[in-house]
This record gives sequence, C-alpha cells and structure tokens, in this order.
Amino acid sequence: MKKSKWLALAGVALLSVGALAACSSKSSTSGTTYSYVYQSDPETLDYVSTSKATTTDTVTNGVDGLLGYDKYGNLIPSVAKDWTVSADGFDLYIIRFVRVLSGTPLYGEEYADVTAKDFVTGLKHAADKKSEGIYLAKDSVVGLSDYLSGANKDFSKVGVKALDDYTLQYTLKQAEPYWNSKVTYSLFWPINEDFLKSKGNGFGKSTDPSSILYNGPFILKSLTAKSSIELTKNEHYWDKKNVHFDNVKLSYYDGSDQESLERNFTDGVYSKARVFPTSSNYSSVEKEYKNDIFYTQPGPEIQGIGVNIDRQSYKHTAKKTDIEKESTKKALLNKDFRQSVNFSIDRTAYSAQINGKAGAAQAIRNIFVKPEFVYAGDKSFGELVSEKLPSYGSEWSGINVADGQDGIYNTNKAKEKFEKAKAALQAEGVQFPIHLDFPVDESAKTAVARAQSVKQTVEEALGKENVVIDINQMSSDDLNNITYYASNAAAEDWDISNGVAWGPDYEDPSTYLDIFKTTASENTKTFMGFDDPNSAAAAKVGLKDYDTLVDAASKETNDLNLRYERYADAQAWLTDSSLFMPTMVNSGAAPMISRMVPFSGAYSQIGNKGVDTYFKYLKPQKDVVTKKDYDSAREKWLKEKKASNEKAQKDLEKHVK
Repeated sequence: MKKSKWLALAGVALLSVGALAACSSKSSTSGTTYSYVYQSDPETLDYVSTSKATTTDTVTNGVDGLLGYDKYGNLIPSVAKDWTVSADGFDLYIIRFVRVLSGTPLYGEEYADVTAKDFVTGLKHAADKKSEGIYLAKDSVVGLSDYLSGANKDFSKVGVKALDDYTLQYTLKQAEPYWNSKVTYSLFWPINEDFLKSKGNGFGKSTDPSSILYNGPFILKSLTAKSSIELTKNEHYWDKKNVHFDNVKLSYYDGSDQESLERNFTDGVYSKARVFPTSSNYSSVEKEYKNDIFYTQPGPEIQGIGVNIDRQSYKHTAKKTDIEKESTKKALLNKDFRQSVNFSIDRTAYSAQINGKAGAAQAIRNIFVKPEFVYAGDKSFGELVSEKLPSYGSEWSGINVADGQDGIYNTNKAKEKFEKAKAALQAEGVQFPIHLDFPVDESAKTAVARAQSVKQTVEEALGKENVVIDINQMSSDDLNNITYYASNAAAEDWDISNGVAWGPDYEDPSTYLDIFKTTASENTKTFMGFDDPNSAAAAKVGLKDYDTLVDAASKETNDLNLRYERYADAQAWLTDSSLFMPTMVNSGAAPMISRMVPFSGAYSQIGNKGVDTYFKYLKPQKDVVTKKDYDSAREKWLKEKKASNEKAQKDLEKHVK
C-alpha cells in the first residue's frame, strides 16, 4: 500500500545566518552519496509561490505532487494512486488516494497524513500569494480567475475540491489534454493547512529547511548560502525502493574554476562532471578521458538574449548622457534595429565559448519553443514555424529553425536591416552609435566569454560607429538584483541580457509562448523589462497583436493539429519581432564524464520531476561511463521509449469514465 505522510524536521538547531543543521544526531553521511554542484541559492523554499528554478530544483526532491514521470517520460502516479477523467473532459482529474500507514521516520517526525485537502490548501496559498506560476491554473480551473481578481472572495467556489480525505477533484473551464502534465509542476504540490498557519510568514523561509514539510524521496537536511545543499533519503518514503542514494550533497559553484569539476570527479568526490573544451587544461582532460567524454541530449530549456524595451534604471551603465539613454530606448523599440542585432549573433561562436568548436552546433537553438516539442501530423513544431516565417518578410525565406545549426546568423541581412533602421531612427533624432549595456557575472568565465562573443560578432557586422555593446561585469549578487531577482520592472537595469532562460512546465506550446503575453507581468519583467500590461512600450512593439495570436491558439482545444498550427503563428510573430533572441539550449548538449548509469533517471520535457536535479531513480555505477556505453544505452533507451510511449498513450483511455 502506498505510504505518503508529511514529515517535519526534528532537532533542527540554528548554526548561523544562512546555515541550519537539520534533523537529529541519528543522521549519517555513510552509504551511497550523490555529489555534484549547484549555482544559485533559492530565494525562498515556498515552492508554490515561485516559478524560479532556484527554488524548485532545491525542493523537488522533498515534495511529491499527484503525478510524476518514469524513465521514458510517461506520466505515472505519485501521491495519487489513480485518476479518472470525465468523458467531456471538464470534471477532470478525480484522484483517489490510498490511506497512508503510520511509521517512525529516522530523520524527521511525523506530522500528518497527506490528504486531498492539502492540494486544495496548496492552490489557495498559491492564489493568495499571487504565485509567479498561477497563470498555469488561472484560466484552467473554474472560478480561479474570479478569486484572483477579487470578484469572488470564497475559495470554496473554485474548482478544486476535497471530496473526502483521499479523493480530489479538479473542474476545468474547458478540456485540456495536457492537464495531467501540469500537475507535476510545483504550483500544484500539496501544503498542510495547519502547518502553514503555524509558520505564518515564516513558511518556506529560504534559510530554514524546517519551514516546509516533506513527503518526497529526500529530506532537505541543510542549506548553507553559497556553500552547500544537503539532502538525506526519506526512509519512510512510499517508493523508497526506487531511491538509490542515501545522501545528496551539492556544493556551490560560481563558474570561476572550471577545472574544479573534473578534479573533484577524478578524485572520486563528484558523481559526474561537465568538462569545458575551452578551458586551459582540456588537453589533459581529453587525454585522461579520451574514451569517456560524451554529449548529453539537448534539453527543452532555452536561453537567449532578452531585450529591455522600457528601461528605467541606470545605476549600472556605461552611458554618459541622457541623449545616449534616449537613443538606445528608441533603437530597441525599432523592429528593424532589433532584427539587425539578431541576424548579427553568430550562435556557433557563442555556443563554442562553452562547448568548444566541435560541440558548438549541438547546443544551438533558433526559436523559443523546442522545435520537436510537439508534432502536427508528421510536421514538427519547428517545421510549421519555418513555413510561416516568410509571411513576415523575404528575409525569413528559406530559414531553417531546427536545433543543431545556426539558421539565423546572416551578416548581409543584418546590414540591410540596420540601414533601414538607421534611416528611420535618425529621422527621430537618434544619435549613433547606439550603446547597449550588457551585464554579466564577472566570476562566470563562460558567461563572460559568451557576452564577449556577442559583442565581437555584432560590432563586426554592424560597425562600432553604429552599435557598441558595453559589457558590465559585476558580482553575481549585483547581477541577480538587476535581472533574475529584480523586484519590479523599474529595477531591471540593462539593455540586453543573456541571463534569461525558460523551461516548459507542461506538454503544450502555450507553456513557452504564454509567458510573453502582456498580462504575464512576472515574465515580461524579466525578459522584456516591463510589467504593466498597458505599457506604452509593449503597445509600440505590437505585443497586443501577439496576445491576439496566443489567445486564438488557446481557444482551440478539440483539434490539436490546428492548435499547434496557431501556436506556430505566435512563434513566427515572436521570431520576427526579435524581442527575444534564442541562442542555445539551457540544459543538455553538454560534454560530460560520469559514474551514473545512463538513462536511469526520470525523464520529461516538462515540469520538475524529470530534470537532472531530481534524484529519484538515478543509479550509480563503479566505473566511469564510456562514450560507447552511453551511445549504446541511448539507442536502447530510444527504442524502449517509443514502445513505452505508444502503450501509455493507448492506456489513457482507461482513465476516461
């Protein structure tokens, strides 16, 4: 019988600011340990209030939601034992739970059973906190948008109900074939109401592992800012047979010492290591591991160059006059100018700064949505976009947006677009050169190198007399404060930034494209520098037209092929706008050495339960994985995955009642 019980940390003592000792003296570091690195501390442990990866990556091993993923990317029960879907697709997701059994946890003390009510409490908390991820549910769950707007103040009227302790029901506004994939995301994870009340504003405190409860495969043992994150196996986890590590230790890594990853791997400290073909010692690494370096599969996450269309702060700038500030603003509002920059970026050179020349192409991405994310018939999403792009101008004819090749870089097109932009901008009184502030973490060598690559290729294509990219190197804290963790658009202190990335949350193109709607303030703030849906800058660049395209796509729920066609229309608009300039994948396509069994972990293109920071299912091995073994395992996995996915698709019919 499935066991799922909330555990609270016991015997936790405050050591220092940002450091907690979790659990009791019974804890042990003996046994099998997974060890690697992390790069950013979480701003909060309140997993439903934020969509930032720094939080979800930290908490995903500690909290289970309704469903998870197996190694082939199939949805499988987690806390839920099973689910049913109404034939009309609206009274969706009746989840039946198995009552958990009592136990005495080693590293924590029992708090309560996980019940259906906890999922209701979790969504209510997300709504009350105006969660960054609430858009995932706002237009899906009946009554939620009214609750968020204040038109209804009674959450019991929202379409999430605990029918009894172990039966949960969601009622949707319209059928969503991808709904099940949504509930793997942290927004839909459970919270115990009594515990939430007891913690008050202290719930999810970033420095306090005891500020949340745990029902997942691991318990957060300690978190020391810019030092380490440690987890320990939950001995009373319902599925502990699939947890193959006793402990997890992640060490803080700021990117300044690239060779440290390989050194620690060679010394037996780390379970795996990324290697850097551009590092000074790579020749010795390549000699040592000549048969063992393999490239991982490109992930669905995307990074690129964001464009601030409404900059308000200039605390970090190379600009010397108000005229320079105003000229840059006007230039970034001009589509031809943005396109000229977009066509100037040599993505192969950009990727080579981290992957080396031989592996550069593997990481290139040309559009925001992963091209093979979904298919309409035999056509990939990327193929649909390539067909639609020429309607925006001849410059897009013949453009291939598939991964693994640079389809956009073209200096001739860049020059043509710039000359057109320059004529229009000079008529507006703009003075050249245009200065673009580009902030970057001074300690992250590859980030600095990639910024320098952008500077070099753009200035070469357009001329320094026309465009100058001013790279502002700063501390990681300063960078985060003006980008990732900026409290509002006014604090976004940059012109262009490569500190923007996105990963899909559920299996539909909307999970990518919805974030650029003018109403998605948290995301438009980060990617485009505005957070007011009625922003004059947003209107000037035509984002209301983008809203219309995305809304039209979202309304098509019956014909998936037509739905994907319409989302391809939105992606084509976004590509043409050059308001976001994709560069490369944000995960995968990386040269690695490893002592982990290839393809043993959970897999998913979306959510928080199929990423490389989720440690359930992962298996260690004694010997270093060879490239030959990795490639063989990949071929075997792909074959098994195809058969498994087909079977899972057929089995979905069993859930319709």
